[in-house]
Amino acid sequence: MAGDDGEILVAEIADEWKTEEPIRIGTPLQPKQTAFAIAALVVAAMFIALVMQNLVFDSVEETQEPQGGYERVPVWERANWPYVTNGPHGFVMEYGPYSLAATDNEWNSTHHFVEFTLPLAEGGSAPNGLVSLAYWLPDVPEGVQVPMIAEFGPYFDEQSVSTPSIEVPGTWLGQMIIDQILPHGYGFAQVSVMGTGRSNHCMDLMGNAEQLGVDAAVTWLGSQNWSNGKVAMIGKSYDGSTPWQAAMFGNEHLATIVPISGLIGLMELMWKNGSNEARAPFMHNVVYGSYGLDGDTGDIGNACPDYALGPAAGTGAYVWGGEAVGNYWEERYFLQRVLDNYNGSVYLIQGMHDWNVDPHMAVPTINILKQHGIDAKGLFGQWDHDYPDRPDYHFDRSGEGRGREAYPQMTRFDWMQDLLEWFDYYLKGIGDKPGQWIEIQSNYGEWRLEDHYPPQGMETLAFDLGGGMSNIGGTTTILPDASTGPVYETAPLEEGIWIAGLPRLHVDVRTSTIGGQIYALMEDCDESGQCIHLGHAIMDLRYHEGGTEEQIWLPLLETINAKMEFFTLDAYVDANHTIRLSLFSTGEDYLPASTSSVVTVQEGTGSTLQLDIIDPADKLWFDPPACTHSVCLDWLNQTTDAT
Repeated sequence: MAGDDGEILVAEIADEWKTEEPIRIGTPLQPKQTAFAIAALVVAAMFIALVMQNLVFDSVEETQEPQGGYERVPVWERANWPYVTNGPHGFVMEYGPYSLAATDNEWNSTHHFVEFTLPLAEGGSAPNGLVSLAYWLPDVPEGVQVPMIAEFGPYFDEQSVSTPSIEVPGTWLGQMIIDQILPHGYGFAQVSVMGTGRSNHCMDLMGNAEQLGVDAAVTWLGSQNWSNGKVAMIGKSYDGSTPWQAAMFGNEHLATIVPISGLIGLMELMWKNGSNEARAPFMHNVVYGSYGLDGDTGDIGNACPDYALGPAAGTGAYVWGGEAVGNYWEERYFLQRVLDNYNGSVYLIQGMHDWNVDPHMAVPTINILKQHGIDAKGLFGQWDHDYPDRPDYHFDRSGEGRGREAYPQMTRFDWMQDLLEWFDYYLKGIGDKPGQWIEIQSNYGEWRLEDHYPPQGMETLAFDLGGGMSNIGGTTTILPDASTGPVYETAPLEEGIWIAGLPRLHVDVRTSTIGGQIYALMEDCDESGQCIHLGHAIMDLRYHEGGTEEQIWLPLLETINAKMEFFTLDAYVDANHTIRLSLFSTGEDYLPASTSSVVTVQEGTGSTLQLDIIDPADKLWFDPPACTHSVCLDWLNQTTDAT
């Protein structure tokens, strides 16, 4: 089943099980069937879980203290195993044998400063860099060395914004690792990036100084006498971006990274084909610039050139769409250096409805990693800027067309166990190599496995604007007022379709100036005309060829083709529904174009909406452990009653 390198391909699973047809582990459901089927599955899962809990636990009330020797099972079997599914988050299947080693403080942590050399060009505290960190160790026998799991970020011991002390578990994730992973023989560390907490220098917002400090701390963690030499990095959002920074250096100690909604580059966070989010020009000084400024004598170490470059680079990128001051954005692009230098593995986690860190950070990044021979696994669910196993957060932050239809199947109560097995293999060499696949969830909740994402070998449906998609808006003009533009809609679909990956809108337009912007909203509309969000795309027309090269054309006279790409989506559209496409000058949290222009759509074969679709019969579907948390059950009961 596994190749020489241990990689398990999805297509090979069916061979291993010796089936003549693709395995259907949890048959994908039509949306109208989903509510009834989910309710039935949850009732059955609750019954099985209660029986199993009575067999292996002292009492049902003690479900948050799992014990005993559980087998480690593949993802497609996990629905049948007694994971704890009624709590606020996931749990490992068994507790490890080690307690937390005691220290001289009540949190059992040890603080340390890592010294390293900062280039003089960085200003501030250069050349004397200091990285502040705290670490926790398991109480293992003398001489036993343990791998380290670390979370690096700006949110520890930062007086100016009242973040927790670095010596206290400062995040939910840190507490979970200490409680559940550390007892299996792992250490854990929290590290303040430069210019934050007790680390010196300035907050250069993922720049060179921060990157060098991250690398120095990884080396220190991997070279202590209590370390086995292997370090993992994990975190969400900013803390999910520092693992990419560390991986750029090819550090021999960095064995694996688990970026959760992290950045492959800073500009990629806030710009898409030249279009700006509203926060883009202000991220450095306004959002993070105050970190490290506490009003004490140490503030002199914050005199760094990046405080002048940051706002200039942000404003310049808004006006011109790209690099305007030196190499500010190039310095903060990580992915290419990761591909060039990194020798470890990547467990990439992303919310498909993340409003903060858009899913284009993960897709097609996961395929690029695989193409470069990097061990890579993906977990892509319909949550937003969250961890995979938080049922209450998933409910509160989802809405119609924004993940709610996938609730509560999006909540992965097997995630902590999955992390443990990932770390066991890549940090200790224990167990089988984890499957190098992508676990992807559709907008109605169904989970499946893919070797790549976007999947390979898909069929493409193309709809011409003004042809296969009728103009129902009565105009072809997009005005800069952000509310006026054409609307197109397909005829009712004869059969349901499953859209996957990165849909494209290639549209011929003429403009009144060299500029303008198009925001495209794609919706699924039912027989009654009620529509929900499927996906969206945006483009500054100066970058209509895609990429980072600014284009020139003759306004009013020359037709250009805007090659737009939607943010990642995985969505089922039912038979008799229509797909609606609305075009405006801006939308979501994007700014109006800095180069205002009237844009006129040229209908016909040069303007097409292109949808890549999968055949669900060819896929490997599975059900994760069903959520029995009260929030999930209340929602399921409400949905079933409404249906």
